[in-house]
Amino acid sequence: MDVKQLAEQVIAGNRRALARAITLVESVRDDHRAQAIELMEEVGKSGRQALRLGLSGTPGVGKSTFIESFGMMLIRQGLKVAVLAVDPSSSRSGGSILGDKTRMELLSREKNAFIRPSPSQSELGGVARRTREAVALCEAAGYDLILIETVGVGQSETVVSEMSDLFLLLLAPAGGDELQGVKRGIMEMADLILVNKADGDLKPAAQRTCADYAGALRLIRKRPQDPKDFPKAMTVSAIEEKGLLEAWGEMNTLADWRRENGFFDKRRSEQAEYWFAQDIRHGLLSQLEKEPLKSMIAGLARKVSKGEITPGHAAADVLRALKDA
Repeated sequence: MDVKQLAEQVIAGNRRALARAITLVESVRDDHRAQAIELMEEVGKSGRQALRLGLSGTPGVGKSTFIESFGMMLIRQGLKVAVLAVDPSSSRSGGSILGDKTRMELLSREKNAFIRPSPSQSELGGVARRTREAVALCEAAGYDLILIETVGVGQSETVVSEMSDLFLLLLAPAGGDELQGVKRGIMEMADLILVNKADGDLKPAAQRTCADYAGALRLIRKRPQDPKDFPKAMTVSAIEEKGLLEAWGEMNTLADWRRENGFFDKRRSEQAEYWFAQDIRHGLLSQLEKEPLKSMIAGLARKVSKGEITPGHAAADVLRALKDA
């Protein structure tokens, strides 16, 4: 593969080349990883930046419908939108349905939209391991906005905030104690809480839910990267396309304030350090999947299961072998 030529095609906005590039960075083969690193260095020369939006929400909240309505609105404004949708992988078979594209039928037909579903591959954090590199590729390809849709809501999914400029939490109106539906950790990460399905019979419930979360946000400690009145809760209707323009206005207000006050670039620098550390951890863990450590671990696991050796002793043996390798 001619990596430089592929990088040039990505920067030129070739969608097929962008798809090939993301496939390359998602590969776990050693030769592909070397090519992927070279590719990322080449596309980084473009210097392009997009607004990165992380989006999380419970299953059934209407994330795909929201993304399609929101994306179509932005395209009508002349913007280019990329969607990186991460599907959960089966812990038994390792497979994923990857059906997000079929749920965004209108958006997937737009020439100024790019939708890429990826398997989470049992990664914690609600995002595929190489989603961060896919984001950088979409930026280089000239997309103005990149939406990263995560697997779901939970404390582990907050890692999406480490690759996005703004983190959106999408919620649906529901009965009972609304505040029990979402972990405090993910609420503290959210820059904007959007209560979806604020239409028809659910509109009053959506307004109550929004008020509940607005009150809860006031109890959370103020963050230095937020202007007055942020983070905030709003109601939207993806089906009726109501509240989307107002939500987009709030996102721009927050992003502009952070740029003017130095928080935008500072956050991206901190994220680069975070992913540097993550790459080192993943690299060390991958060594455990190679021989002779792989066979050694399997043998020690059998001894641990039989009670011949303690887990701590076995782990110490593996770590010594890794150090000496």
